[in-house]
Amino acid sequence: MDILFLLIPLSVVLVFVIGVVFWLALKGGQFDDLESPGLDIVLDDDSSKSVSPESARSGESSNERGHPE
Repeated sequence: MDILFLLIPLSVVLVFVIGVVFWLALKGGQFDDLESPGLDIVLDDDSSKSVSPESARSGESSNERGHPE
């Protein structure tokens, strides 16, 4: 029974800490835009990072040959 005198206040403090962290995340804009990160992956243009067949066979990337990405 004595352990309840420790666990109840500790759990109340933990709830307040979690609430403050959640409030700071809301205030900082963490949950403002939930759709764009998922759409960025789908709409990503991979055509600029194409690998030529010669470099794929030899194992070198376009960066190692001196071409910018």
